[in-house]
Parts: sequence; structure tokens; C-alpha cells
Amino acid sequence: MLSLLIFKQIDKKINNKASRVFSKLILFFALYSIATFVIVPIIAKPFGRVQLPVMEKNHLKPLSFFTCFLNRNYVRSELRNSALEVAIKMNNKFPGTTLNYLDANFPFINGFPLVPHLSHNDGKKLDFAFFYIDKRTGMQTNKTPSAIGYGVSEVPRVNENNTAEICAQKGYWQYSLLMKIVPQSNKQNFTFDSTRTKELVNLFIEQPAIGKIFIEPHLKARLKLSSDKIRFHGCQAVRHDDHVHVQLK
Repeated sequence: MLSLLIFKQIDKKINNKASRVFSKLILFFALYSIATFVIVPIIAKPFGRVQLPVMEKNHLKPLSFFTCFLNRNYVRSELRNSALEVAIKMNNKFPGTTLNYLDANFPFINGFPLVPHLSHNDGKKLDFAFFYIDKRTGMQTNKTPSAIGYGVSEVPRVNENNTAEICAQKGYWQYSLLMKIVPQSNKQNFTFDSTRTKELVNLFIEQPAIGKIFIEPHLKARLKLSSDKIRFHGCQAVRHDDHVHVQLK
């Protein structure tokens, strides 16, 4: 709204159309950035939400800067504390490891979902990228085959339960939709790091504040994870063999 008011002044003072458009774009993104990184964090506090680190802090960072730029990085303070503690423990056990978070929640308004998620609407949910090994070097890496962390899955092996196939047979077409949208070409450069990913899940299981963890059933079995906190997210959601979902009690 503030941009629209100033746009009128730009129209009056700048005759060249291209210059007007450029000036408006610069102005809008400048105002948006100030609002996003200065004003919104202050407004979010009365709603019980805090901002996750925009830059790496205690080995926790967003996989993509756009998560923060789009205000999708807000959680309850208990969840942020748990994430920071787990990130520190992961780095202590696996030096050089950085925990990449994905989607969290919007800064305010309970009940408004973080599209396209069905939930992520109360500050209690947070997704994390899996860990991988770089095939070219054979070393552990903090990079992921997907630029957004979603859509490149560690699919079931021949002898594992294929939940995605079961959900598709039931008519849940959206369950594997992201795999069809997100480019898969980079997958060949990575190997799923079962050791670090298992440790990540177990560390969140140990967190008293965490009530639920979602991960695809075949990975729960493969990684030999056992906890009442690990639940099946349901066919109405999307597959969780490309990320870990954790949430507060």
C-alpha cells in the first residue's frame, strides 16, 4: 500500500516508461525487505512466533534464502530452541555438519496454512532436509539434490513397503506430485546419508518439546527408527521421503 502511494509520485516525476518500471521495482523490493527483516519479526512476537536464523547460527540455517524472504521461517520459541540444540549436537558428532531447515510457518495468524502445506499453520511445525553424501567426492555434504529440499525422494527399495504406490491406488494424486515438478537430474550426484539422517531423527525424538515426527514408513523401517513420536502423515498429505517433519506437542 505504501508502494502504491509512492508510485503516484514516480509517475509524475519520471517520464520514461522503462525508468518508471525499474524505479517501482527497486522501491517495492526495498520496502518489502525492510518490512520482512525489520518490522515483521517485531510484530510476530506478540503472536508467539520467532524468526529462525536467516544466516547460519549454531550450525542451523535455511536451505534457501527465499524461505526467509517469503516469511516462511517462523516458529514457536520452544521449536527454535530444539532445532538449535539438535544442530549443535549434529555438528559435535559429525564435524562440519550444518542442519538445513525448510518450511516453517508464517509470522502470524493461527489456522492459516503455509501453502501448499495442509498444516504449518500454528508455529509448531518445521521441516528439515535430509543429509547426503556427495558421490563425486565420497564425502558428507550439506548440499541437497533439490534446491528447495523437497521433491527428490529416497524412494522405496524392492523389498520395502511402497506407501506412495498405495496412496496413489487410493486416488491421492497429489502424494507424489512434487517428484513430477522438481527436476530430478541432480539426484545422480548424491547418495542418501542414512547415518546422519537417522541421528537427526533420534535427536529430535529425545527433545522433550517435540510431540510428532513425520517420515516415510519405508525409511522408518530402513533406518530402524522406533518411537511413538514417529507417525504416518496420511495419504492426504505428500510423501515424506525427501524431508523430516517435526512438530511441538
